[in-house]
Amino acid sequence: MLAGNVSLVTEFVLAGLTDRPELQLPLFYLFLMIYIVTVVGNFGLVTLIGLNPHLHTPMYYFLFNLSFIDLCYSSVFSPKMLMNFVSEKNAISYVGCMTQLFLFLFFVISECYMLTSMAYDRYVAICNPLLYKVTMSPQVCSVISIAAYVMGFAGASAHTGCMLRLTFCNANVINHYLCDILPLLQLSCTSTYVNEVVVLIVVGINITVPSFTILISYVFILANILNIKSTQGRSKAFSTCSSHIMAISLYFGSAAFMYLKYSSGSVEQGKISSVFYTNVGPMLNPLIYSLRNKDVKVALKKSLIKFQRKDRF
Repeated sequence: MLAGNVSLVTEFVLAGLTDRPELQLPLFYLFLMIYIVTVVGNFGLVTLIGLNPHLHTPMYYFLFNLSFIDLCYSSVFSPKMLMNFVSEKNAISYVGCMTQLFLFLFFVISECYMLTSMAYDRYVAICNPLLYKVTMSPQVCSVISIAAYVMGFAGASAHTGCMLRLTFCNANVINHYLCDILPLLQLSCTSTYVNEVVVLIVVGINITVPSFTILISYVFILANILNIKSTQGRSKAFSTCSSHIMAISLYFGSAAFMYLKYSSGSVEQGKISSVFYTNVGPMLNPLIYSLRNKDVKVALKKSLIKFQRKDRF
């Protein structure tokens, strides 16, 4: 009998998004463009918020963290994914796979709680505007954001720790373009019962707590907006939440769709739907917050004017 902490597999092979040779190069260019837009958009937003003092508010503090997470999150698997489109053997070492799994889960869970923090921020801003600066002080914002990263670390550690106890024998082809929990569990030649229980508990917590918090926050926000008598006041209050609502819908909607496809047994459809969760979301977030946000547009214009003046002199 094999020991539980021994792995016979030294490397895995990523099956990738598709096995059709004629699609490899077009997909390489498509996902390269997506990755470039993701990096430029999120790095640009991080830089813009960092360089403009009038954006140093709780709302943009959380947006700064969200863009940082998306930047790191997409960089965990996108370079490897791009390499796999143009290489013959899509191999990844056992250590590399476990590292990718940990980082992927860390940033995914952290983003979930960062979006939750942003919902609470909007709740305080709209429902308790007079206490906003006190309630959302720099110290409180720091504690909330650190808590989001701690939850990400705890969840990623639980999943990865349980994955490390499994034994992988002969099968080493991961039917995905990244190291994810469900495709890896399918390859184990030892019992995955503990892993499945951990997935149920950790995923349950990381879905229930953020979803409940976001739902309650927006119930109070909606009730407060409906009590505003002026149409202009309602429009202004709603506009401060519209970008966040779009980001939440994109994140939770695509994630739910992806895991529903996997749970229904449709692996190929699960891989396709996961693209929206892993690649499209991080690309669209900076576009959502910049194109629909007046403060970001103003800050961008000011920054461009400053750079133009420096170039002249």
